[in-house]
Parts: sequence; C-alpha cells; structure tokens
Amino acid sequence: MRKRIAVSALVGVATGGFCWLVMSHLHQDAGDFRWALHLAHRLLARQNPYDTPFEQYPLAAAFFALPFLRLPPEIAAGLFYGLSSALLAYGLTRDGYRRLLIFLAYPYWAGILTVQWSPTVAAGAFFPLLLPATLAKPQIGLPVLLTHASRRGLLLCLLLLLLSLAAMPTWPRVWLVQAGHYQYFIPLLVMPGLLLALALRRYRNRDAILLLLAACMPQRWFFDAFILWLIPKSRREIVWTVFFSWGAGIWRWYRFPHTFHEVGRIAVIFLYLPMLAVVLFRNREAAAKA
Repeated sequence: MRKRIAVSALVGVATGGFCWLVMSHLHQDAGDFRWALHLAHRLLARQNPYDTPFEQYPLAAAFFALPFLRLPPEIAAGLFYGLSSALLAYGLTRDGYRRLLIFLAYPYWAGILTVQWSPTVAAGAFFPLLLPATLAKPQIGLPVLLTHASRRGLLLCLLLLLLSLAAMPTWPRVWLVQAGHYQYFIPLLVMPGLLLALALRRYRNRDAILLLLAACMPQRWFFDAFILWLIPKSRREIVWTVFFSWGAGIWRWYRFPHTFHEVGRIAVIFLYLPMLAVVLFRNREAAAKA
C-alpha cells in the first residue's frame, strides 16, 4: 500500500509539475481546464456560465473546478492534471505496476499539453467516488460510466446531476445549444472506422463494449482516446498499443490537419484499430478476466 501511494504520488508530482511548466512557458493559463474554472466562477457569482460559445462543458464540470478557483490558472492546471494522474496511477497498480506503461501513450501527452479530462475520467473506472467525473465530459465519460458503473458511483452521479440542476435548472437546455458549436469526428463513421463494429464479436466482453461505445462518441482530438488504455491489461498489449499510438503523434508533428475528418482517420488507424486487435485476438482466459 505504501509503495503504491509513493509511486502514484511520484507520477502525480512529475506530470503535474510538467503540466504547470508547459502552461507557464506557453502562456496558456489553465489550458482547456479554464472552461471548468469559468463555469465555477460564473456559478458562484450567480451569472450565466454559458456567456460564450466556447463554453461547451456540462455544468457538472464546475463542481470539480471549485477547489482550484483561488489558485493562479497555471498552478490550477498542474494540480488538476497531477492529481488526476496520481489517482489513475493508484487505480492501475491494484494488480501490479505494468499498467503504468499506459502513461507513455501519445494521447496522454497530447492531453497534458492542453490539460484534458481523460485521466480523471479514466480514474473513475477504478473509484466510485470519481465516477461522477464522467459527467464533466460525457463524450468520453459515457463509455466509462456504462462499462464501469457501480451502485455507489451511480448514486453519486445522480447526486451531482441534482446539485447542478438546483444551481441552474436550465443548464441542460443551454448546454445542448452550446454543443452545436462543438467540432468533432465520430470514429465509427470515419473510414476505416466501420471495422470497429467487429468488436461486436466479443459483445460479452466489457473491453469490447468500451471500445465500441467510444467509437460511437463525438471526439475532437487524439487526447479523447486515452480512455481506450483501460482496455489493454498485459505488458505486451500495453507496449504494442502505446507503440502504435505514437504514429498519430509523428503524423501530427509533420502535418497539421485541415479537417476533423482527417484527424479522425488517423485516430482510427493508430489508436482504435490496435485496440480492436487487442479485443479480438486476446486469448479466452485473458478475455474472461477483462
């Protein structure tokens, strides 16, 4: 237990510190976490949280940002990403330390550069207390919620929804209007994304359902796919999926995408199809444990 805590804390301090340095050096304030902070600020001031078309997060995100409001935005970003990573690391080490290799995946590092919710949402798969974080970014949260739900976690999700409705009863309607500004791709609908439907061959397997649900969700960039690293369990599965994930990073380095369709195609090839291979070719014993 002490070793797990120490390792998880080390992961959190290292990633949180790096995130803070990136935000400070690039003058990015709190990255995308700024929108959760914006929601929280407006909520406390009893003002309209959706006063800009760039605010596209559900009101639930505001409650997670409340503890960070008094901090400089760069420090808030580093603490948020570091704590999320530490909690995820603690969950991953329940059965050993090999799954910490998922932190080498390109989507994780794409997320740290913009302070994304992916590690927080992924951590919700291990801790019922964190499952409500799936409501803060539902396009990646719903696949985790629907495949890792527990009674306690669902009750906490319901409580968070009720709190958000008490704070602003009209927020779902306003948020849906704001969501019209969201630019995205859906992996299943981007060629060769139709191949992902083959995951139905393992419909009794939770990892296959997670992959298929994620493929049906609107996504914006490679960092949204980090939740897929809940799928690989063995060292070999993790190493190979991490290896292929950097194909997206290399492509991004040499070519700036002109359309979200282009981003989606690269995400499917380098992020989704390797996970499909894991699901389809995993041996029966490993599939039963997944």
